[in-house]
Amino acid sequence: MLRAFGTRLREARLRRRYTVVQVAERADVSRPTINKVEQGDASVTLGTYLRVMLVLGLDRDLDLLAANDPVGRRLQDAQLSTPRRAPKRQKPEPISEGMGNDEDGPGTTALPQD
Repeated sequence: MLRAFGTRLREARLRRRYTVVQVAERADVSRPTINKVEQGDASVTLGTYLRVMLVLGLDRDLDLLAANDPVGRRLQDAQLSTPRRAPKRQKPEPISEGMGNDEDGPGTTALPQD
């Protein structure tokens, strides 16, 4: 898929009579990177592919990507239920202070002395 895309970008560049150097300068990438784009190299970032498309005037083609999604439309029309997430766990209540063994502190009982 990327290889075919790279080939189409190369053909678009050649139809416009742009050199690899011109496209590289305008896309702000190196010449070897443009060569990788045109070969459909998967190590090239998506942003670089998009910048090359912009330089070639193909940025409007991005609007066409996934514009027609027949599978997604059928799924939407079928109104399939989506799995529900489990409810969030409730945090345990904090232990209130004053329940310790402090002398005559809150929560303690004084014993009678003889």
